[in-house]
Amino acid sequence: MRKLFTLTFLFVASVVFAQDEETSKLSISGSVDAYYQTYLTASDNDAPSFGTAFADKSGFALGMANLVISYEGEKAGAVLDLGTGPRGAGATFNSDIVDGIVNQAYVYWNVSEGTTLTFGRWNTFLGYEVIAPAANFNYSTSYLFSSGPFSHMGLKADFTLSDDWSLMLAVTNPWDTNDTSLSGEYALGAQLGFFGQYLNLYYDSGNNGGLGFEVDYTGGFDVSDTFFLGINAAYNDNDGEGFYGAALYPQLATSDSFSIGLRGELYGFHGDGDDYPSVFATTLTGSYTVDNLIIKPEIRLDSWSNWDDVYFDSDGDDASSLAAFTLAAIYSF
Repeated sequence: MRKLFTLTFLFVASVVFAQDEETSKLSISGSVDAYYQTYLTASDNDAPSFGTAFADKSGFALGMANLVISYEGEKAGAVLDLGTGPRGAGATFNSDIVDGIVNQAYVYWNVSEGTTLTFGRWNTFLGYEVIAPAANFNYSTSYLFSSGPFSHMGLKADFTLSDDWSLMLAVTNPWDTNDTSLSGEYALGAQLGFFGQYLNLYYDSGNNGGLGFEVDYTGGFDVSDTFFLGINAAYNDNDGEGFYGAALYPQLATSDSFSIGLRGELYGFHGDGDDYPSVFATTLTGSYTVDNLIIKPEIRLDSWSNWDDVYFDSDGDDASSLAAFTLAAIYSF
């Protein structure tokens, strides 16, 4: 009798587990990256930096270790995205939610086939580039990415309007306030998607270190089977001052394992005065894939106008331009 009860229990448990497995899914993914960087127009000993987010060390350096755990149920689910290392710390400001470990943490509810509510902390909808390097073609990041929010803490609603149109509406804490907001203020966000192109809007009061207003366009086109052109443009205003910029991302696949891409970016500041500085940044990146490993050699040159002492040259004198060579390795799983 005891054996019969045990076999019956195991059979029932296996059936329940099989049914649960059909309606829920636990997945684990992530990436690890490291790089070597040397500056071509300045001494590595002077610790130069382009001024954009991440990958700002010379010599051998760690990027980040990224672990994403997601659980998908029939109607709802949750995502925990952990990041550590210099890139992870830079993305979370190293003191934000468990000492800079949590990149994203949110729950979601598929209210209907075309409506999803997301509550928690999630990476920004603004811009072309993202925090995790495996999803970017260029290893270094743009000025536009570095200037906009990295993440938002709040509630958003995603609507699928048709096969080609989508809408997102959000209410969040102000710019990059990813834990508790002490200002009593909130931010609003919206995204309209159409045929793979996205128009993004963001607004907070601009007070207490806020961003103000930003409009952003992110998109791209498959010019051919092997050539893709990505586009990003943005304009920010906070009480008459802010930034603007545009970037093109042409990418050519020369084989199944190798692609080459260019990022050409114009970025600058605006305000009431004249002669605000602007920069033209050119980044040439190769991307070679071996299984889940991506190797990226990269050359970058940034040249500023109206800012003659933003960098130092190899002699230690003021300079308005900076160039570097970077070799990065990214493993995704």
